[in-house]
Amino acid sequence: MDGPPLVNQVVLVLWWLVLTAYYTLEAMVMMVVPKKYRAKDVRGSVVLVTGGGSGIGRLMCLKLAAKGAVVVTWDVSEAGNGETVRQVQAAGGQCRAYTVDLCDRQAVYAAATRLKQEVGKLDVLVNNAGVVTGKSLLHSPDTSIVKTFEVNALSHFWTTKAFLPDMVTRNKGHIVTIASILGKTPLNGLVDYCSSKYAAVGFDEALRMELKALGKTGIKTTLVCPSLISTGMFEGFAAEKAEAIEPAYVAEEVVEAVELGVGLLYLPKMVRLYVVLKSVLPEKAFYKMLELQGATRAMDTFVGRRKTH
Repeated sequence: MDGPPLVNQVVLVLWWLVLTAYYTLEAMVMMVVPKKYRAKDVRGSVVLVTGGGSGIGRLMCLKLAAKGAVVVTWDVSEAGNGETVRQVQAAGGQCRAYTVDLCDRQAVYAAATRLKQEVGKLDVLVNNAGVVTGKSLLHSPDTSIVKTFEVNALSHFWTTKAFLPDMVTRNKGHIVTIASILGKTPLNGLVDYCSSKYAAVGFDEALRMELKALGKTGIKTTLVCPSLISTGMFEGFAAEKAEAIEPAYVAEEVVEAVELGVGLLYLPKMVRLYVVLKSVLPEKAFYKMLELQGATRAMDTFVGRRKTH
């Protein structure tokens, strides 16, 4: 743009204000448009859910298959994968399973190649798999810390790199990151877990910006930040004000977010307040709030998901 630098800056600011007003109006209008007119049809779409062999992953597989999607589950548990396939097929849906160790980058790439050859190009990727150590930093084995990052964060890079090129070529696709409210606000006793979820949050936000900069507006991303979920993964977590949300509710909300193209999903919506308070309160005040709620003692009784054989 030609002209004096100050004039150019003023014009750019005015243009930005106009666009901001337009985008704000657009968002307000979309809020009142009935969901059935905004939702995309996932029938026939190929959807991959990592960690689909149990918990929320399995529930999402069931819900997506019920809507007509061709579902694929990746899980390190062959038995869990098999049970998911059985349940989906019993309900009349389509489901394929691949036993994949998400910590193994080459195994992820190999499974992705098989999926594209045997099922087809991927439309929706749900990075759902997660693990938790549940110990203070000094009591967390190095191997557990590494695994936490490999599953909760690094695997997102490998799965996304495996399928994103086809999405970019078609300018069509959807990548879902199941993070946590602990990827926005910290908690003691979960240093490795919180850090890995902070990384997952950053992954989604940076990827979304990168796709916009590339002009790939047909590829959507959804970041999901749920609070405590009653799946057994956080068994023993005890905070006076922490009421666990139901896995079925989370799965339903995530599937709906995919249909509606929602970019950021807090579950329940009120947990967004913690993010706001963390941003505006003095650090001591925010900590005291968590302490009064019993959150700073919540991991004292943590046992985690008990393995069954």
